[in-house]
Amino acid sequence: MRKRRILSYFLVIWMTFLLAFPLTSAFASSKVYHVPIHNEVERGLHAFLERAFNEAKENNAKAIILDIHTPGGFVNAASDIAMLMDATDIRTIAFINKDAHSAGAFLALHADEIYMVPNGTIGAAAVIDSAGNAADLKANSAWLAQMSAAAETSGRDPKYALAMADSSYELPEYRAEGKNLLTLSASEALKVEYSEGTVKNFQELLEKIDLQESDVVPIEPTFSEKLARFITNPIIVPILLSIASLGLVMELYSPGFGVPGTMGLSALGLFFFGHMVAGFAGYESLLLFIIGLALVVAEFFVPGGIVGILGGVLIILSLLLAGANIMQMIIAILIALVIAIIGMVILMKFFGKKLHVLNRLVLMDATTTEEGYVSNVNRTELLGKVGTTLTPLRPSGTMVLGSERIDVVSEGGYVDANKHVEIIKVEGSRIVVRQTEKEMEE
Repeated sequence: MRKRRILSYFLVIWMTFLLAFPLTSAFASSKVYHVPIHNEVERGLHAFLERAFNEAKENNAKAIILDIHTPGGFVNAASDIAMLMDATDIRTIAFINKDAHSAGAFLALHADEIYMVPNGTIGAAAVIDSAGNAADLKANSAWLAQMSAAAETSGRDPKYALAMADSSYELPEYRAEGKNLLTLSASEALKVEYSEGTVKNFQELLEKIDLQESDVVPIEPTFSEKLARFITNPIIVPILLSIASLGLVMELYSPGFGVPGTMGLSALGLFFFGHMVAGFAGYESLLLFIIGLALVVAEFFVPGGIVGILGGVLIILSLLLAGANIMQMIIAILIALVIAIIGMVILMKFFGKKLHVLNRLVLMDATTTEEGYVSNVNRTELLGKVGTTLTPLRPSGTMVLGSERIDVVSEGGYVDANKHVEIIKVEGSRIVVRQTEKEMEE
């Protein structure tokens, strides 16, 4: 009996081991995260990549493969993403799935390994400003240092990275001479050790790096992240703020609240939504904007102007805090203000619009004669009467009408004393006379 019990125990332990082993193997299966870096490199991309890297870390990923096909982008965004790549302990592989130019080349150099498709290219990484011109010496010097450091850190010859970023570094054997920047083909990159290999597709890459048995986890940006990338683009931000300012200005010239105001507030809502999703704006910047907007509205009911000015300052401060770059936000706000001023001029000069909102701030009522208001007695009964000038009229003076002395003004020139004059116009206290040959009325 005792032997049977011991045998049963061994059988249970054996079955438990058999059942647990395949489960353990399944959970131990390595994961590879496939993350796209397509289109422009901008600040919104950083938030997406940060989510992908965090998820890969939480799931103990074996590697992160960055599928790169980009014409480049913004230096500050590329620098932040490079820091994210450097900070991870996970193996990072740059798969240049066509082109890695400018910021794309910089990011590829921060990966542990680089692989390219046969028709892929890497290079053309000069810094240019928003107008498409070469950056100033300070910005260019900093970028050259970053490119060189990226190459050295990954064990590559920095002279090729420098030639990618500055045409003064010439490599005529690779077409980099004169004003031409270095751009390497897949075969050339492999030759100068700027690539670990050339593969036809992603599956061949997995076989090349011995991860073909791994579970591939594709990471795609969500709709919110796509929208945030679009909204936080430095080109879109001034357009969005200009739409907001123009819409709110048009609303000031419209009675009630309608389409222009809705358009303006929607543009501002999109601005804050995109920057909050991208991780640039926090709730504090949104709260500042709401308080500022409330103070501007309160200005319509509280006289003085200080409340409105404070509200405007808070709104501008909230926009600066929400932006990815202070200088870019200052430029965007200035553009929006210029657009708003131009809009106001057009509405007033060409369309004759009046600022309806001022009806709440300025007393528009007037005590006109047409409405029965007079500042003094209007003696219209004197019209046509003839009297004699008591004093010369130069052009004002005094006339006598019957036994009454009246202060008058001549119609035009000088009128001597003791001349007959006729009253031709009465405007409140102003009585206008004209010299006449008519006989004076008794």
